[in-house]
Amino acid sequence: MAAVPVAVSQPKSSKTESYIDNKRKEDVRHANIIAARSVADAVRTSLGPKGMDKMISSANGEVIITNDGATILNKMEVLQPAAKMFVELSKSQDSAAGDGTTTVVVIAGALLKQCLTLLSHGIHPTVISDSLHKASIKAIDVLTAMAVPVELSDRDSLVKSASTSLNSKVVSQYSSLLAPLAVDAVLSVVEPSKPDVVDLRDIKIVKKLGGTVDDTELVKGLVFDKKVSHAAGGPTRVENAKIAVIQFQISPPKTDIEQSIVVSDYTQMDRILKEERNYILGMIKKIKATGCNVLLIQKSILRDAVTDLSLHYLAKAKILVIKDVERDEIEFITKTLNCLPIANIEHFRAEKLGYADLVEEVSLGDGKIVKITGIKDMGRTTTVLVRGSNLLVLDEAERSLHDALCVVRCLVSKRFLIAGGGAPEIELSRQLGAWAKVLHGMEGYCIRSFAEALEVIPYTLAENAGLNPILIVTELRNRHAQGEINAGINVRKGQITNILEENVVQPLLVSTSAIGLATECVRMILKIDDIVTVR
Repeated sequence: MAAVPVAVSQPKSSKTESYIDNKRKEDVRHANIIAARSVADAVRTSLGPKGMDKMISSANGEVIITNDGATILNKMEVLQPAAKMFVELSKSQDSAAGDGTTTVVVIAGALLKQCLTLLSHGIHPTVISDSLHKASIKAIDVLTAMAVPVELSDRDSLVKSASTSLNSKVVSQYSSLLAPLAVDAVLSVVEPSKPDVVDLRDIKIVKKLGGTVDDTELVKGLVFDKKVSHAAGGPTRVENAKIAVIQFQISPPKTDIEQSIVVSDYTQMDRILKEERNYILGMIKKIKATGCNVLLIQKSILRDAVTDLSLHYLAKAKILVIKDVERDEIEFITKTLNCLPIANIEHFRAEKLGYADLVEEVSLGDGKIVKITGIKDMGRTTTVLVRGSNLLVLDEAERSLHDALCVVRCLVSKRFLIAGGGAPEIELSRQLGAWAKVLHGMEGYCIRSFAEALEVIPYTLAENAGLNPILIVTELRNRHAQGEINAGINVRKGQITNILEENVVQPLLVSTSAIGLATECVRMILKIDDIVTVR
């Protein structure tokens, strides 16, 4: 039987036709957007003065109650890489402006929602990304045009701005106390040579359990949350104090390597004890010779910074001793006291000392603190003593105060105020929507989506306050269309009012930073089309 030849047709090679599978890229992008939006939805309910608080419970049993966006996200265990970017976004806003950490995440989440719609319509991610960039630049210009200049001498405006920040916190009922305190603290550390720069490390916050937040005070001096060393009956109050900050140990020296010394008889033991006494006495005589009567001793990891014997001699010399001062506090202490840290007993001289009118131990709540007041030639630093009835309130008061300090710092570096209550966002939405109509093609379509996304802030503010968000946002749009650019949501009255007249104001830097950072983060997520895992 003859074999039948079979003709095999060769596929034609076509240079014009090609097929690329985009399904995986779309799936990765979609998964990233969904994960990031779920993080934004988690903090959305805590936005605004009527926002809900979150109770965070850690594995070790620690409980935190807060509605600070940065704290909530920081404590969340987020595993998805794109969702982690939202956590970093909140941290960036916290370091750039200090406030608006929830706002920035909510805006970014709303932008991603709009991007998902645009992608489903077949618009390329690069086109969307470029349009978002243009829209954010335009938005920052619009915000700057809306802003009202403010002077640092206008203390009332600064206090109003700090109060707005505190009104959305757990400790909002204490805003009338904490807001002026934050303003005074920041203004007291502004350097005349660098009027636009404030280093918040110059403001030390000391927490002390007991009392209520009402007992919080600004101390012009130093506060230590520890007791004076009472061994051997040393002094607990010193007037006209000469203070030394020492980084060496007042205790017998040890060998550099681990070794044992065998003492065979009593005479040698007596000799060792006598040498130790003479060594410590010699040090204390040198300290006393300079007129020093207060010692701040840095905590030592090599050996005991002070022994019972040295404390006994220091008490006899009428020198007040505060031991176990942390290494990272030394810079702040020396700047405040205008003195130098002393690293060796041989360098102990009177010109390295700091001077103060009074150093005393004060009973406070269950424990005691040490206050140093009336410091001569004091550096530009200040201390805030925060009080609270329990640790949850104390921690939240500290976080709220930090946000208020950051708001005042923003106003020092960029001296413009802007209305709050969703007014800038709805005005941006209106102006960008009008601009989008002028543009042609995909760009206008993308910018209109950006404008719609910004409405999430007034919508969420109304929703969290228990108002009808659709009615409120529609009314807000109407008022802005009539030219009332400062019309915003007054959550206390449950209606639209001129929010500037209600003293609800925030720094321009908070809003511009939120728009810029949110857009940047969303553009980055849009550009990701694959996730590569490296083992």
